[in-house]
Amino acid sequence: MIRNKIIREYLLIIVGCLLTALSFSFFFIPNEIAPGGLSGVATVLHFLFDIPVGITALILNIPLFLMGIRQLGGHFGIRTLLATVLLSVFIDLIPAPTLTHDSLLASIYGGFLMGIGLGIVLRMNATTGGTDLLAKLIHKYFPSISVAWVLFAVDFLVVFAAAILLGPSQGLYAIVALALSARVMDLVQEGLNSAKAFLIISDQSIALSRLIMKEMDRGVTILNGKGAYTGFDKNVLLCVVRRTEITKLKGLINEIDPYAFVLIADVREAMGEGFTRE
Repeated sequence: MIRNKIIREYLLIIVGCLLTALSFSFFFIPNEIAPGGLSGVATVLHFLFDIPVGITALILNIPLFLMGIRQLGGHFGIRTLLATVLLSVFIDLIPAPTLTHDSLLASIYGGFLMGIGLGIVLRMNATTGGTDLLAKLIHKYFPSISVAWVLFAVDFLVVFAAAILLGPSQGLYAIVALALSARVMDLVQEGLNSAKAFLIISDQSIALSRLIMKEMDRGVTILNGKGAYTGFDKNVLLCVVRRTEITKLKGLINEIDPYAFVLIADVREAMGEGFTRE
């Protein structure tokens, strides 16, 4: 079971690297867009000196890789080494047609594809090196800071430098690609299994919890609460449902207690009974 899980994770790393490489081959390189990171630096050097993007990015990654394997451990280092080499090889060796010469379309679709690829790699506890690895290091010490937005902040400096060399318009297109890829990376890492959390304060909490469990087959947790003004004890119901079940749950609440106080919050990912296990 563990072996199958490891094989699956390495296969996903390969897929993530392939998608990221295709974002460069399909969109970024043909349209002179340098979407941040050391791959972006390599792209700029490619335009200036006509040198391969992949091998240049690999050479630039060596110092960060050595720092990362020391700070984050050998297991992470092996995966990152694999991802870094694969990305470089895929960029240089896989023949891919240019899908568009429209820089705006290239920045949008390239950013989307890169975000999916990098998100998959990061979710498998690896990076493709470069500023990805730097962001992972920062996230290790500051977990509240999103990896994707650390990437955006650091890569902005790279894009700014690229804009000076390639022109302001290409720099602006690169920012579009970066912003979109950061958002898509967040979605991929957090999971698409989003849900809604209901906090319900009601005098009919017991009857309502039973109805929810019967009609929706959803678990309900009863929390102990106390009104700050009245001092009265109150039950607070916590129930997590899929987005498609929101309307039904609202209807059940209204049926039992139209005057219940309800708080609905976003849940980026739900794991456990009735949701994903991973």
